[in-house]
Amino acid sequence: MKTSIIIATHARPDSLKRLLGSLASQIDTSRREVFIAENGTAQPAQIRPGIVEHRHLHEPRAGKCRIQNRALREAAGDIVVFLDDDLIVAPGYLDAVEAFFDSHREFAAMKGRILAAEDPERIVGPMSVYLDLPIVDHGDEVCEVRGVLGANMAFRASALNAVGPFDERLGPGACGHEEETEMSARLRRAGYRIGYAPAALVYHDVDPARADRERFITVARERGRCRMIHEDHSAFEVISKNAIAIARLRFAHLIGASMARIAREERRLAIARGMFDGLAVKVR
Repeated sequence: MKTSIIIATHARPDSLKRLLGSLASQIDTSRREVFIAENGTAQPAQIRPGIVEHRHLHEPRAGKCRIQNRALREAAGDIVVFLDDDLIVAPGYLDAVEAFFDSHREFAAMKGRILAAEDPERIVGPMSVYLDLPIVDHGDEVCEVRGVLGANMAFRASALNAVGPFDERLGPGACGHEEETEMSARLRRAGYRIGYAPAALVYHDVDPARADRERFITVARERGRCRMIHEDHSAFEVISKNAIAIARLRFAHLIGASMARIAREERRLAIARGMFDGLAVKVR
């Protein structure tokens, strides 16, 4: 079994260096290859030689899916792992990914475990509810799930070859989000199954700058607009989602709900409003 590791990166050289350092001891070049898939920068990042043997693909145009698809075309692995640049992998991470696919032949895709590298509340206090970190923790047992998450996911190359590349209308550098959601749905429609791998563990950076309510709501609204690109929702459904989300948020305020509950309801409403934005564009 050969494994290809594709690291999507954009203008985060220090984070990328930390990730590569965490991978360094796990790369056996006879069976594992690393692609740094950089997009949206005028010049490629300068990466110190010797951290990890890799191929550096650079695309000045913005588009995470575009550069991931290019890396996919060049990858030779039977298993393809995708990692974001703002995390580090746990010791034995790649062994765990390969063991998951070897032991669970029923799954064509893997959703890995993602924990915060530090205690978010200790770093930013109550505003941690607005960090919007992509945390994944379904417990300690392998189980079937509906979808992957882009920061830590892997696929059998045969499944990706069957369903096709990532939708380049989606993801950072395009509409912003939802590329992994669309891919997950496409895999399920084709009859493939997705599993959660608790041992495939990574730790996500906690950036205090992300603890911003306005940013949190903007991102959620973008997600709603992206959802309308790759999913079919009627006008009635979208209007209903907005009405329900407004009611839920008002009720949460009325009962003096926790800050975490308020943030969840604000996110629900922002997504619904983003879907309405997307609906308006379709109607034009």
